[in-house]
Amino acid sequence: MAPIVLRNTYTIVPAEPTWTGPYPLAERDQVGTITHVPTVYFYDKPSESFQGNVVETLKNSLSRALFYFYPMAGRLRWLPRGRLELNCNAEGVTFIEAESEAELSDFNDFCPTPEYEKLIPQVNYKNPIETIPLFLAQVTKFKCGGLSLSVKVSHAVVDGQSALHFMREWGRIACGQPLETVPFLDRRVLWADEPLPPFESPPNFDHEEFERPPFLIGKTDNVEERKKKTVVAMLKLSKSQVEKLRSRANASKYADPARGFTRYETVSGHVWRCACKARGHSPEQPASVGISVDIRNRMQPPLPRGYFGNATFDVVAASTSGELISNELGFAAGKISKAIKNVTHEYVMVGIQHLKIQEDLSKFQDIHALGSTEGPFYGNPNLGLVSWLTLPMYGLDFGWGKEVYVGPGTHDLDGDSLLLRDQNEDGSLILATCLQVPHMEAFKKYFYEDI
Repeated sequence: MAPIVLRNTYTIVPAEPTWTGPYPLAERDQVGTITHVPTVYFYDKPSESFQGNVVETLKNSLSRALFYFYPMAGRLRWLPRGRLELNCNAEGVTFIEAESEAELSDFNDFCPTPEYEKLIPQVNYKNPIETIPLFLAQVTKFKCGGLSLSVKVSHAVVDGQSALHFMREWGRIACGQPLETVPFLDRRVLWADEPLPPFESPPNFDHEEFERPPFLIGKTDNVEERKKKTVVAMLKLSKSQVEKLRSRANASKYADPARGFTRYETVSGHVWRCACKARGHSPEQPASVGISVDIRNRMQPPLPRGYFGNATFDVVAASTSGELISNELGFAAGKISKAIKNVTHEYVMVGIQHLKIQEDLSKFQDIHALGSTEGPFYGNPNLGLVSWLTLPMYGLDFGWGKEVYVGPGTHDLDGDSLLLRDQNEDGSLILATCLQVPHMEAFKKYFYEDI
């Protein structure tokens, strides 16, 4: 792969003065993944109708977008007890201009590889958090005239839905269009400052996401597992394969006849079972899968349109490898479905209240696990499987045409997986998964043979 040369690095600030001051975060913003999440867009050579300069177009429109989404131009800072606060100080975001002798075709299947890493802005978490931009972008021009646009977005500030809201509006501004949805910036709707009102029937507080995940039997930590080399695969399921899995799951005694299992529940159950097989667990081995649930429409009332922040809630489905493998697919799908159904308004508020009373939130934050042998949730015998199925990922146009591919950046945590729609084929899905090297080939085998 041809080297990538960094030409310029810019700091982009809001185009006009914005509100400045401390911006309290909701509890959900401060736990889980508070590092940056990478996404990469690839574009063909800009169409002839585009007369502008790619870099200047991106920089100018980004500056204007930050006026509306000004929290993105701020910085995090630590508070006592492992808490975080957002300082809206308009210090700006990082924009990098790069070029390469590589061709777009060199990235063929767009599977995240070490080469990808060079397309993505790097963040050094050893630096004080107050100095780290919340949003970084890198445009890389290829020899063929094509280009990539990669972004890294702080998950402490936004979830996937809000990050893509920002990207869509950035694109609209670049094309000279008005905002489609003004961001709703007030996060107090997800605070739990006051004691919760009494519930008619208190929700079952089964918040396994706050507990330590299971380790391999005989182990007291996951030190050895986290040291093992991993590999990433992008595995496609055709529409017919997805429907075949759903039909099998919905024909089981575990399915709700009135509703049936969703694509996500079905495919996640399939992935969970295949991972247990590929990892060679003993039947009594506990195994969990972490699930991220969008709560925007689960709250009472629903969150305002354009809510800009973290509006997902993590839940856990738990079982043993023996149960998962010996039972039919519907058993695994049912475990996942039940965990998702638990996420009601009351369940979320009790979970937020639980975080509120914690003496220290550090143990719930992934940034403290970087380079260490503790946490996060992923790693044998567990999985994290995030759905991008409903995210408005595709069709991002800055004036030179829509992307030819968009997908996740690199990820190297064992069990870290994403499920996304295939943008080229209606109904097909793509599983982006990371497993230990010795387990990947077996996983691929079961993934397709067990359909």
